[in-house]
Amino acid sequence: MGAQDFRWKTVDGGSAQPTLFDLPEREVGIGEYRGLEFLHVRAKRIINEVGAKSPVPFNYTINAYRGCSHACVFCFARPTHEYLGLDPSVDFDRVIVVKTNAVEKLRAELAPGRWGGHHIAMGTNTDPYQRAEGKYRLTRGIIEVLTAARNPFSILTKGTLVLRDLDVLVEATKHTDVELCFSIGTLDPEVWQATEPGTPHPRKRIEAVAKLNDAGVPCGVLVAPILPGLSDRHDQLDEVIGACVDAGARSISPVLLHLRPGVREHYLGWLSEAHPELMARHTRTYRRAYAPAEERKRVSATVRGLIAEHRRRAGARTGPRLSSRFDPA
Repeated sequence: MGAQDFRWKTVDGGSAQPTLFDLPEREVGIGEYRGLEFLHVRAKRIINEVGAKSPVPFNYTINAYRGCSHACVFCFARPTHEYLGLDPSVDFDRVIVVKTNAVEKLRAELAPGRWGGHHIAMGTNTDPYQRAEGKYRLTRGIIEVLTAARNPFSILTKGTLVLRDLDVLVEATKHTDVELCFSIGTLDPEVWQATEPGTPHPRKRIEAVAKLNDAGVPCGVLVAPILPGLSDRHDQLDEVIGACVDAGARSISPVLLHLRPGVREHYLGWLSEAHPELMARHTRTYRRAYAPAEERKRVSATVRGLIAEHRRRAGARTGPRLSSRFDPA
């Protein structure tokens, strides 16, 4: 791949289109990072403002990385790699853009007089605790800067690496509003291994939810995405909801699979080979990006009932909310 293949600034400063980053430096992963390629860039901005038409319930985000080694077949962020001239199906999982100046840039952007102290969401595009974070530690640095500024923040992740940062997260809760949320779509081992092969075992994620809450760091769960025909059976949902309730999840929210352009092609391509018997169902259900409203309501009602049932079994007077800052529905 040459520099001309990316939406980067070229060596002589010329570009036919607006650029996001300067020419990257490449580093090939070795050891535990074997199979990955890192593109080191210096971001022009690190706090991103979400468009007014976005359905998500937050206005500002930080993503220290682009691409994600979790390799989820349903990931809605895959098209962001195509924007850079990279292959969203192949490169997204292994070519990780690293914003090496993220911490220093954030410190500058949070300077008094420049920033209004708004809530900032992380993990909205790629996971802040994917494998690359073990090498670059950008998310940890970002948390420390947000804490020093007493700026509220939330994190959505599938990465149990978050427990490495338990000390700074506990400290953050003393100074500002902090919310964590794990994405745990299923506990079914076959579905997990087939659809999100680079993620930690979902049982390990459940353990992380419990450890965070026990330490005083509020942590909920997105049961997401729920995959039609793969992880939406009543017994499968019952298993994951029961585990979340037992782990003390502060909120539990179901999110049914949605297939935006670019993601749709990748996921249905995978599905046609792995589960061709489900193609007709998906063609009917996903005439648009989101499943029909009645289908989403049905899933939410099922999850609400399961939460209530598991609370009764536990004899709990209070339980998790059926809502989340990260639920676009």
